[in-house]
Formats: sequence, structure tokens, C-alpha cells
Amino acid sequence: MSVVLECMLLLFLIVCAISATFNKRLLVTVIIYTSYSLGTTLIWALLQSPDLAITEAAVGAGITGILFFLTLKKIHELRGTSDE
Repeated sequence: MSVVLECMLLLFLIVCAISATFNKRLLVTVIIYTSYSLGTTLIWALLQSPDLAITEAAVGAGITGILFFLTLKKIHELRGTSDE
């Protein structure tokens, strides 16, 4: 069961990496990157490495995701925000 789950997660990471590369919209790319980080977190947890899983979740999905969203807001890529 664990081997099947690991293979599915690795396939998920490959799909995320390819789709983030070819995507034209920045917001969707950031969401895909965050999903990629969460998938990596699950793989670290399955490999019984909780310290790396926590670090990946905090830095990869958490802080980096927030910084990307703030950058998108700053460059007006996120609609609905206005500095007028």
C-alpha cells in the first residue's frame, strides 16, 4: 500500500512540475507550486522524516506561498485589489 501511495505522490509531483512550467497564468502557477510543496511534505512524512516534512510545509508551502501571493498583489496580478 505504501509503495502505491509513494508512486502516486511522485507522479503528482511530476505532473505539478510540468504543469507549472507550461502554465501562462501566474496565480495558477503559484497554486501549483504550493501543491507541489505539500506533495513533497507528504513524501517526507512517508519516508519517516518529520523534521524535513515540517520544514517543507512551513517554508515551501507557507512562507514562500505567502511571499508569492504578496508579490502577485504588488504587481497587480491578483484582481480585486486597487491602490487608487
